[in-house]
Parts: sequence; structure tokens; C-alpha cells
Amino acid sequence: MLRSSTFTDSGPRCNCLPVSQTLDSMDTVLMGSLQHCCCQLPKMGDTWAQLPWPGPPHPAMLLVSLLLAAGLMHSDAGTSCPVLCTCRNQVVDCSSQRLFSVPPDLPMDTQNLSLAHNRITAVPPGYLTCYMELRVLDLRNNSLMELPRGLFLHAKRLAHLDLSYNNFSHVPADMFQEAHGLVHIDLSHNPWLRRVHPQAFQGLVQLRDLDLSYGGLAFLSLEALEGLPGLVTLQIGGNPWVCGCTMEPLLKWLRNRIQRCTADSQLAECRGPPEVEGAPLFSLTEESFKACHLTLTLDDYLFIAFVGFVVSIASVATNFLLGITANCCHRWSKASEEEEI
Repeated sequence: MLRSSTFTDSGPRCNCLPVSQTLDSMDTVLMGSLQHCCCQLPKMGDTWAQLPWPGPPHPAMLLVSLLLAAGLMHSDAGTSCPVLCTCRNQVVDCSSQRLFSVPPDLPMDTQNLSLAHNRITAVPPGYLTCYMELRVLDLRNNSLMELPRGLFLHAKRLAHLDLSYNNFSHVPADMFQEAHGLVHIDLSHNPWLRRVHPQAFQGLVQLRDLDLSYGGLAFLSLEALEGLPGLVTLQIGGNPWVCGCTMEPLLKWLRNRIQRCTADSQLAECRGPPEVEGAPLFSLTEESFKACHLTLTLDDYLFIAFVGFVVSIASVATNFLLGITANCCHRWSKASEEEEI
């Protein structure tokens, strides 16, 4: 038990009540009711020498103080859960709350953040700067049109990103800048998505699953995919693909690398040109692009030159005959007029 001390009249009084009646066990120390000391600090004129030495601290009390300090430090380190969100086991769920903006001040140790099924139109720059433990970010079914540059600069551990059911119109070169840990990206069901920059996925060497289905893509550059050595699944069905000569390099690469995505091959169809409209994208072979490799031999060029020469001679002869005929008609008409006179 702590010692109750009474100072002299010239000093302050301090009556410290016991923390608990016994210290027989650690449970008693932790569960005992901690009562405050009603101590007043000495005045400026008092000397600390007048205060009696309280004696060495009890080891159990030191342990209690350390535990209380640790609890306070832990509560201060993490931020409280945002309004309209639920936070549990490093998962922050703010989905289906009709949010128009992202919630501020998330817990610092957030690993899974769901903002799905809201009305969010923009993500502010640097929003993920403090959340370096983030691994899953779900932004599906919102009204996003773009993401700020460098959004994932500090999200080194981000592995799963869902941007489906939004209003993206293009994927710029710096959209996933520094997000080298991404394994799964879902950009499906963005009906206005028309263009993917050739360097949009540059540096994503760990990316395994890429979903670009049900957008507005008519063309996809081979350069955008050939820098993804770990790519296993590519979903591209539901887009209005134009299966012209520019699509041949991509299709050839897909056959060699992904071996037809079984869940997506029947959904990928050509919308043009008319001769292949409605044909499955993966059904096109090298024979389908034979016209793209049509080349002329020397005999072909000589034949074209000969035909051009013959046509030129025929044109000259035709013009000559027409001139003679016109001249004869003019003379005959003039002679007829003189005879009538």
C-alpha cells in the first residue's frame, strides 16, 4: 500500500488514497480502481527540499503505469473510425452509404478499404499517403472519371484494385504509377472507356489478373500488355472490337501467352469490319489477316506499268479520232450553209 503523507503547514497537503487494498496478484493490480491524488503543486516560493521523500516506487505500480501509458499511446496512434463506416480487424467498410466524397482520417493501419456503391466523383491527391499498409481498395460502382496522378505513390503493398462500374474514359500512362505490387486490376463495366495508353500498365510486373471487359474499347495496343510478364487472366469481352489489320499483333500475342481465356473467349466479338462482324475474336487466324500482308512482285509492277501505257495510248488515239470527227462535222456544216446561199 502507498504511504499517506501530510506536509507541513508551509507546504501543500496531499492525501493519496490506496490504489487497491491488496497487491496479492497481478489481476488485483490491473482491475483495482485507480483513485486520483488530490495534490496541489507547491507555490513558487516553496522549496522542493521541504517535500518528504516518498520512498522507492512499488514494482507493481510501475507495471500499471506502463500499461496505462501503452494503452494511451495506442489509442492516440490510430484514428477513430469515420462516420458512416465500420472498422474491424484493419478492415474499413464505407460501402453503400451514399457518400459524395471519400471519408477523411482513416485508421492508420487500414489494410482493406471499401468505398463501393457510393456516389464518389473524385479522389483527392495524396489521399493514400498515410495508409502504407493498404492491400485492398474497392472503388466499384461510383462516378469516378479519373484518378489523381501519384495516388498510389506510397501504397507499396496495394495488391487488389477494383475500379469497375465507373465513368473512366481512358487509362493514362501514369494512372498506376509506382503501384508495383498490384496483382489484380478490375476496370470492367466502364462504358465510356475508349482508350488505354500503351504505357498504362508499365512496371506492374506482378499483375496476374486484368479485367477490361464491357467497356468501349475498339482497339488495344500490344505494347500495353507485353510488359506484363506475370499476366495470367485477361478479360476483354463485351467491347466493340474492330478486327482490322491493327488487331493482328494483339491476337497473335494472346494465343501464345494466355491460351484463350475460357471464361471470356465467347464474349469477345468483332464489331467490324463488316466481313467479320459478329465473329468471335479468338476465332480469327492468320488466314483472316492474309490481305494485310499482300505484297506486289516485279511482274505485278511490270504488268501495271504496261496496262497504264496501253491505257495512255488508247486515250491519245481516242482523243485524236474525236478531234478529226469534230473537224469533219464542222466543215460539212459550213459547206451545207454555202450551198443554200
